[in-house]
Amino acid sequence: MAAPTQVKTITVDNGVEVFYRESYPKSTKNPAALPVVLLLHGFPSSSFQYRDLMPRLAEKYRVIAPDLPGFGFTVVPDERKYNYTFASIATTTLAFLDALKIAKFAVYVFDYGAPTAFRVALQRPGAITALITQNGNAYEEGLGQDFWPTLQRAWADPSPGNIKTLYGFLTLEATKGQYITGAPNPEAIPPETYHLDYYLTTRPGNAAIQVGLFVDYKNNVALYPDFHRYFREHKPPTLVIWGKNDPIFIPPGAEAFKRDNPNAVVKFLDAGHFALESSLEEISTEIVAFLAHIEL
Repeated sequence: MAAPTQVKTITVDNGVEVFYRESYPKSTKNPAALPVVLLLHGFPSSSFQYRDLMPRLAEKYRVIAPDLPGFGFTVVPDERKYNYTFASIATTTLAFLDALKIAKFAVYVFDYGAPTAFRVALQRPGAITALITQNGNAYEEGLGQDFWPTLQRAWADPSPGNIKTLYGFLTLEATKGQYITGAPNPEAIPPETYHLDYYLTTRPGNAAIQVGLFVDYKNNVALYPDFHRYFREHKPPTLVIWGKNDPIFIPPGAEAFKRDNPNAVVKFLDAGHFALESSLEEISTEIVAFLAHIEL
């Protein structure tokens, strides 16, 4: 049985106050001795998206889910003059891991969590003991053309007009759409999920940060060959579990992981982008079995 999930903060990377959730078995006397499973969220969410997954994994593991800078309840002081790029977010994530004295960990990635973790892997390739990617992309064929052309135009031509269009991804309607599009039963998606995301991503000063990350995402795509090299050379045990109805990161992106790591296990779900909201039992069962199989 897992102990109740705790909410904590820790200050790292020259003043970034990282909010995170932590859970582990109720019976443990020394959580630091347990294998770690790190959960990295995506846009427009936060560690809140893992609220129901954490107790299921924490029956055996130490499970940690931070809010990345610009998201959730992590606080970045204005005087820090933080540069909101994926390179900076990866640096803060490394500082967070160092502060918690976590040298090795399995990682569950979703959306923005994927390039964050893969950037970490490039710097510390031996740190990741297992990779679970749930609609966490690393291949150009995974970029769904119902979603990405607006961003790609801004990458090619960051004119004021093209940048302005990116703010359309921050509306409540767009945020809700990320949750319900492709979900087998949209009426079952709790509204607090997308309302919380909308509130936090559009709080004063934050919308511009989000748009800056949209533009910076092109630098993740530029690193895809390096990510692929990491997969080929290090072959971390990999579970790819994918909402097949996701219009943002489409199924060919899931299948592509096997190209660089033939041992990757690929499974598809009748789910959309936020697959945990509709397929929690399937995903948690697959993860527990996967981690047991690799003897984490």
